[in-house]
Amino acid sequence: MIKVERLNGTNYFVNPHMIESMECLPDLTITMLSGKKIVVRNSPEDVIEKIVDYRKRIGVNAQES
Repeated sequence: MIKVERLNGTNYFVNPHMIESMECLPDLTITMLSGKKIVVRNSPEDVIEKIVDYRKRIGVNAQES
């Protein structure tokens, strides 16, 4: 799970494997595979960095080789 911050300042944890897309509208809107949309304060670059760090931590990159 990665931690993102909703617009109201509360923390929210997202399974990065379930993210379908992200759009800046102007706030970052994360669309999950289920169709649920989450609007967050984080920048797209921040979320991508969190996803990469998460995947390294669980060893996903090593399994994909």
